[in-house]
Amino acid sequence: MHNIVSKSVAGLNLALSALVIVVVFYVSVFGVFSESYLRVGMLLVGGLLILLAQIERSNSPLGRVLALVTAGFLGLAVYQYFRAAAEIETGLYFLTSADIWLGTLGLIAVIELTRRSVGMVMAGVAAFVLLYGAFGQFAPGFMRHAGMTSEELIQVLWYSFDGVFGRPMATVVSTILIFIIFGAILEFLTIDKVLVKLALAATGRVRSGPAAAATIASGLFGTISGSAVANVVGTGVITIPLIKKRGFKAHFAGAVEAAASSGGQITPPIMGAVAFIMADVTGEPYLTICVAAAVPAILYYTGLFMATSSAARDMDLDISDQPKMSFAWREVAQIIVFMLSLTAIVVAMVGGSSPAYAGFIGVAFAVVFGFALKPSLLTDAQSWLRFIRSAGMISAQLVVIVGAVGIIIGILNLTGVGLRFASLVASYADGQLVVSLLLMALACLLLGMGMPTVPAYLIIVLVMGPALQKLGVPIIHTHMFVLYFGVLSAVTPPVALAAFAAAPIAGAGAMRTAVEASRLALPGFVIPFAFIYQPAMLLGTGYPLAESAQSILFVALAVLHISRACYPGKGKARYAPIGLALAFALLFFGPLVSWIAVAATAALWSAVRFGNFLTPEKT
Repeated sequence: MHNIVSKSVAGLNLALSALVIVVVFYVSVFGVFSESYLRVGMLLVGGLLILLAQIERSNSPLGRVLALVTAGFLGLAVYQYFRAAAEIETGLYFLTSADIWLGTLGLIAVIELTRRSVGMVMAGVAAFVLLYGAFGQFAPGFMRHAGMTSEELIQVLWYSFDGVFGRPMATVVSTILIFIIFGAILEFLTIDKVLVKLALAATGRVRSGPAAAATIASGLFGTISGSAVANVVGTGVITIPLIKKRGFKAHFAGAVEAAASSGGQITPPIMGAVAFIMADVTGEPYLTICVAAAVPAILYYTGLFMATSSAARDMDLDISDQPKMSFAWREVAQIIVFMLSLTAIVVAMVGGSSPAYAGFIGVAFAVVFGFALKPSLLTDAQSWLRFIRSAGMISAQLVVIVGAVGIIIGILNLTGVGLRFASLVASYADGQLVVSLLLMALACLLLGMGMPTVPAYLIIVLVMGPALQKLGVPIIHTHMFVLYFGVLSAVTPPVALAAFAAAPIAGAGAMRTAVEASRLALPGFVIPFAFIYQPAMLLGTGYPLAESAQSILFVALAVLHISRACYPGKGKARYAPIGLALAFALLFFGPLVSWIAVAATAALWSAVRFGNFLTPEKT
């Protein structure tokens, strides 16, 4: 009997996953058929998928009962929504007491599903904000709001497009899910493993070896993956053991993977799907976002390369001949398929296609050419099942998470606390831009801890964005500043999700790995400040090319100084403070001081490299 139930649950899970994929393909090609049915229906299907998967895995009767109760709450709330869907879309629906109770059950179900998807941190934040909306009139100080009735609260959060089913949900179900499927297709076609092999081959004679390879592979795959943690797990199982084998310590191996995987979320053209949400929120074209994000992403990975190379030099690791890696013609072709698919997406966007349709074209390229190369996969039933379940589950989790984000955004809009928080930051900073930026960087790290990239970005930009724009910072620079610190919260203690995911793979302590990952990624904590003080570094934002080139030079040299200062090498620690001072001068004191710092940088590096008073570096 138990086996029959398990098989039934597994079959239903598979069917719902397949339904998600079919709906995503339909919406990508033909457009949204109904906002209400798409947003609410996708939440229902996603919630059921998560609950069925846990019923399938759980051996606890109580756990299964709780999953069934949650499914009941969600089902009743969605049923009640659909009963009045037509009136809700026109804004002419007045709630009954049954609507209020069932809407409340729906919100509870969303929070519980979030807990089951990504843990207590995100669910706790959503629950706290919901309680604040209900009882915030009793809060102290600037946190107090005017109060609202339960009808007003539930009307906005459940029975409108301003809460759970708001713009984030619309963007995810109509645009982002096709890229989730794209990533799952690449895994299905084993292209992710070929990318890791390519990275290892490309860095065979680099001193840091597999550490540099992990940086490349995680950057390539991370731009598609919507989660730094998923990226760590996907590529880290291959790269981390190789980094340790090269001679690096376990916590360093995990830190490299965590820092590199997090960087994938800021790397165009997909940026872990954030690029499309940012374009939607800012009203700027998608390609403008990609162009602006390109140079900072390159500089972030340049800093990682420099840090790992300096660490290898400090350990006296020689540039040794690594085993030569040969590529079968199919593997070369798989790499070409990957590049063609990404190129097809960008070309389609340039040609005026919607992001969703461009994603569909990328999937079509990958499928057609991928199966042509490996036709055996067409009849590999196990691989098909893994693909369908993986694509369905990741999509379900993302839909549920943005539902919880919708609760938070709805409450912040209702109470105005986000704008009050921005005003408070501005008053504490007393008009001092650097103080405002430091306060907001800290707030972004705190707000983003424990959250995946998409919800972290959305919540942070809603709370912190207005404060930056009050100080006269352009909108793209504002959003990029917020995004960077939201992404870097994944490696920042005490809640460093990417580092915590890498630590057990490396066999290292979680907190030690997180601290090392923060040290490796230190240039990434400085680059967002350059967006404000060297704004021309963001290409495509209206600055002359010569000014952009100058800013990029200053920031690039600052990044190299910071990376070298973090891992200065034997006998050279005394030069770290000088390097940090020059980095500071390059970024924050205007062109004249920056050019003097450029000259000083050349003199310093020449002295370190060629001075007779220093021990020559190994080559």
